[in-house]
Amino acid sequence: MKVLVVANDAQKEELVQSINEGLDIEWVTSPEGYRSKANFDACIDLLFENKEERVSLLRQTQSPLIIVSSVVNPLSEIQEDIIRINGWNTFLKRPVIEAAAGNESAKEKTERIFSVFGKRTEWVPDIAGLVTARIVASVINEAYFALEQEVSSKEEIDTAMKMGTNYPYGPFEWSRNIGLKNIYLLLSRLGKEQKRYEPAALLTKEAFA
Repeated sequence: MKVLVVANDAQKEELVQSINEGLDIEWVTSPEGYRSKANFDACIDLLFENKEERVSLLRQTQSPLIIVSSVVNPLSEIQEDIIRINGWNTFLKRPVIEAAAGNESAKEKTERIFSVFGKRTEWVPDIAGLVTARIVASVINEAYFALEQEVSSKEEIDTAMKMGTNYPYGPFEWSRNIGLKNIYLLLSRLGKEQKRYEPAALLTKEAFA
Protein backbone atom coordinates (compact mmCIF):
# COMPACT_ATOMS: atom_id res chain seq x y z
CA MET A 1 0.00 0.00 0.00
CA LYS A 2 1.48 3.33 -1.08
CA VAL A 3 0.72 6.30 1.15
CA LEU A 4 1.67 9.96 0.86
CA VAL A 5 2.01 11.71 4.22
CA VAL A 6 2.27 15.48 4.56
CA ALA A 7 3.80 16.25 7.95
CA ASN A 8 6.39 18.25 9.82
CA ASP A 9 9.27 16.57 11.63
CA ALA A 10 7.50 16.46 15.00
CA GLN A 11 4.38 14.84 13.52
CA LYS A 12 6.46 12.30 11.62
CA GLU A 13 8.33 11.36 14.77
CA GLU A 14 5.06 10.84 16.66
CA LEU A 15 3.40 8.83 13.90
CA VAL A 16 6.23 6.36 13.27
CA GLN A 17 6.82 5.40 16.89
CA SER A 18 5.04 2.05 16.47
CA ILE A 19 5.06 1.57 12.72
CA ASN A 20 4.78 -1.98 11.35
CA GLU A 21 5.60 -3.49 7.98
CA GLY A 22 3.21 -3.06 5.09
CA LEU A 23 3.30 0.59 4.07
CA ASP A 24 5.31 2.27 1.35
CA ILE A 25 5.37 5.82 2.76
CA GLU A 26 6.46 8.94 0.98
CA TRP A 27 6.87 11.96 3.24
CA VAL A 28 6.56 15.58 2.11
CA THR A 29 6.53 18.76 4.15
CA SER A 30 5.02 21.21 1.67
CA PRO A 31 1.76 21.34 -0.28
CA GLU A 32 3.86 21.84 -3.40
CA GLY A 33 4.91 18.22 -3.03
CA TYR A 34 1.49 17.18 -4.24
CA ARG A 35 2.10 18.45 -7.73
CA SER A 36 4.65 15.80 -8.62
CA LYS A 37 3.01 12.88 -6.81
CA ALA A 38 0.35 10.57 -8.16
CA ASN A 39 -1.23 7.12 -7.87
CA PHE A 40 -1.18 6.79 -4.10
CA ASP A 41 -3.59 4.46 -2.32
CA ALA A 42 -4.09 7.12 0.34
CA CYS A 43 -2.96 10.61 1.24
CA ILE A 44 -2.69 11.78 4.86
CA ASP A 45 -2.35 15.54 5.28
CA LEU A 46 -1.37 16.43 8.84
CA LEU A 47 -0.67 20.07 7.87
CA PHE A 48 -4.07 20.58 6.28
CA GLU A 49 -5.55 24.06 5.87
CA ASN A 50 -9.22 24.29 4.97
CA LYS A 51 -8.80 26.11 1.67
CA GLU A 52 -10.17 25.22 -1.75
CA GLU A 53 -6.71 25.18 -3.34
CA ARG A 54 -5.45 22.81 -0.65
CA VAL A 55 -8.19 20.29 -1.35
CA SER A 56 -7.49 20.65 -5.07
CA LEU A 57 -3.84 19.74 -4.50
CA LEU A 58 -4.89 16.70 -2.50
CA ARG A 59 -7.11 15.59 -5.36
CA GLN A 60 -4.11 15.73 -7.68
CA THR A 61 -2.58 12.76 -5.87
CA GLN A 62 -5.39 10.68 -7.41
CA SER A 63 -5.71 8.95 -4.04
CA PRO A 64 -8.99 7.12 -3.53
CA LEU A 65 -8.70 7.88 0.20
CA ILE A 66 -7.84 11.32 1.57
CA ILE A 67 -7.31 11.82 5.32
CA VAL A 68 -6.77 15.28 6.79
CA SER A 69 -6.03 16.66 10.23
CA SER A 70 -8.86 19.11 10.85
CA VAL A 71 -9.69 19.69 14.49
CA VAL A 72 -11.81 22.80 14.13
CA ASN A 73 -13.63 22.37 10.80
CA PRO A 74 -16.12 19.50 10.36
CA LEU A 75 -16.46 17.67 7.05
CA SER A 76 -19.50 19.71 6.07
CA GLU A 77 -17.06 22.62 5.69
CA ILE A 78 -14.44 20.60 3.80
CA GLN A 79 -15.77 17.75 1.62
CA GLU A 80 -17.89 14.84 2.77
CA ASP A 81 -15.84 12.07 1.13
CA ILE A 82 -12.68 13.05 3.05
CA ILE A 83 -11.74 11.44 6.38
CA ARG A 84 -11.03 13.84 9.23
CA ILE A 85 -8.73 13.16 12.18
CA ASN A 86 -7.18 14.94 15.16
CA GLY A 87 -3.53 15.33 14.17
CA TRP A 88 -2.57 18.03 16.64
CA ASN A 89 0.96 17.72 18.03
CA THR A 90 1.14 15.23 20.95
CA PHE A 91 -2.11 13.48 19.92
CA LEU A 92 -0.41 11.30 17.31
CA LYS A 93 1.58 9.65 20.11
CA ARG A 94 -1.59 8.08 21.44
CA PRO A 95 -2.49 4.49 20.47
CA VAL A 96 -5.87 5.81 19.27
CA ILE A 97 -6.60 8.02 16.27
CA GLU A 98 -9.85 9.99 16.59
CA ALA A 99 -11.57 10.14 13.22
CA ALA A 100 -14.83 11.24 11.63
CA ALA A 101 -16.21 10.07 8.31
CA GLY A 102 -18.98 11.11 5.98
CA ASN A 103 -18.14 8.19 3.72
CA GLU A 104 -18.86 4.92 5.52
CA SER A 105 -17.17 2.84 2.83
CA ALA A 106 -13.79 4.45 3.59
CA LYS A 107 -13.75 3.47 7.26
CA GLU A 108 -12.30 -0.02 6.80
CA LYS A 109 -9.41 1.17 4.65
CA THR A 110 -8.68 4.00 7.11
CA GLU A 111 -8.55 1.54 9.99
CA ARG A 112 -6.22 -0.72 8.02
CA ILE A 113 -3.80 2.10 7.26
CA PHE A 114 -3.59 3.34 10.83
CA SER A 115 -3.22 -0.20 12.15
CA VAL A 116 0.06 -0.37 10.24
CA PHE A 117 1.12 2.71 12.18
CA GLY A 118 0.26 0.77 15.35
CA LYS A 119 -2.89 2.83 15.95
CA ARG A 120 -6.51 1.93 16.60
CA THR A 121 -9.10 4.12 14.89
CA GLU A 122 -11.94 5.44 17.07
CA TRP A 123 -14.88 6.86 15.09
CA VAL A 124 -16.42 9.91 16.75
CA PRO A 125 -19.10 12.46 15.79
CA ASP A 126 -18.15 14.96 13.08
CA ILE A 127 -18.20 18.00 15.35
CA ALA A 128 -15.76 20.84 15.97
CA GLY A 129 -13.00 19.61 18.27
CA LEU A 130 -14.00 15.97 17.87
CA VAL A 131 -13.77 14.65 21.50
CA THR A 132 -10.35 14.80 23.13
CA ALA A 133 -9.34 18.17 21.70
CA ARG A 134 -12.48 19.72 23.22
CA ILE A 135 -11.51 18.39 26.64
CA VAL A 136 -7.87 19.45 26.42
CA ALA A 137 -8.75 22.92 25.11
CA SER A 138 -11.19 23.36 28.00
CA VAL A 139 -8.53 22.32 30.54
CA ILE A 140 -6.07 24.82 29.04
CA ASN A 141 -8.71 27.55 29.09
CA GLU A 142 -9.50 26.92 32.77
CA ALA A 143 -5.78 27.07 33.55
CA TYR A 144 -5.64 30.52 31.94
CA PHE A 145 -8.64 31.66 33.99
CA ALA A 146 -6.80 30.48 37.12
CA LEU A 147 -3.68 32.35 36.02
CA GLU A 148 -5.72 35.52 35.45
CA GLN A 149 -7.00 35.24 39.01
CA GLU A 150 -3.42 34.80 40.26
CA VAL A 151 -4.23 31.42 41.79
CA SER A 152 -0.73 30.22 40.96
CA SER A 153 2.04 30.38 38.35
CA LYS A 154 2.16 28.55 35.03
CA GLU A 155 4.88 26.23 36.30
CA GLU A 156 3.01 25.36 39.50
CA ILE A 157 -0.28 24.76 37.66
CA ASP A 158 1.50 22.48 35.18
CA THR A 159 3.12 20.51 37.99
CA ALA A 160 -0.14 20.21 39.94
CA MET A 161 -2.07 18.96 36.91
CA LYS A 162 0.54 16.38 35.95
CA MET A 163 0.88 15.07 39.50
CA GLY A 164 -2.80 15.32 40.40
CA THR A 165 -4.40 13.98 37.22
CA ASN A 166 -1.54 12.00 35.68
CA TYR A 167 -1.84 14.02 32.46
CA PRO A 168 1.17 13.65 30.14
CA TYR A 169 1.55 17.44 30.06
CA GLY A 170 0.51 20.38 32.14
CA PRO A 171 -2.04 22.72 30.47
CA PHE A 172 0.49 25.44 29.59
CA GLU A 173 3.05 22.91 28.39
CA TRP A 174 0.31 21.29 26.31
CA SER A 175 -0.72 24.60 24.80
CA ARG A 176 2.87 25.28 23.72
CA ASN A 177 3.14 21.86 22.07
CA ILE A 178 -0.19 22.16 20.26
CA GLY A 179 0.15 25.86 19.50
CA LEU A 180 -1.85 28.34 21.54
CA LYS A 181 -3.43 29.85 18.43
CA ASN A 182 -4.88 26.41 17.57
CA ILE A 183 -6.42 26.27 21.04
CA TYR A 184 -7.83 29.77 20.63
CA LEU A 185 -9.38 28.97 17.24
CA LEU A 186 -11.11 25.87 18.61
CA LEU A 187 -12.38 27.63 21.75
CA SER A 188 -13.66 30.57 19.69
CA ARG A 189 -15.57 28.19 17.45
CA LEU A 190 -17.02 26.27 20.38
CA GLY A 191 -17.76 29.49 22.26
CA LYS A 192 -20.23 30.49 19.55
CA GLU A 193 -22.23 27.36 20.42
CA GLN A 194 -21.75 27.31 24.19
CA LYS A 195 -20.60 30.29 26.25
CA ARG A 196 -18.58 28.12 28.65
CA TYR A 197 -16.00 27.57 25.90
CA GLU A 198 -15.24 31.26 25.34
CA PRO A 199 -11.46 31.74 25.53
CA ALA A 200 -9.95 33.51 28.52
CA ALA A 201 -8.76 37.05 27.87
CA LEU A 202 -5.16 36.18 28.76
CA LEU A 203 -5.22 33.15 26.47
CA THR A 204 -6.46 35.35 23.64
CA LYS A 205 -3.76 37.93 24.31
CA GLU A 206 -0.94 35.37 24.35
CA ALA A 207 -2.25 33.56 21.27
CA PHE A 208 -1.71 36.69 19.20
CA ALA A 209 1.33 38.08 21.00
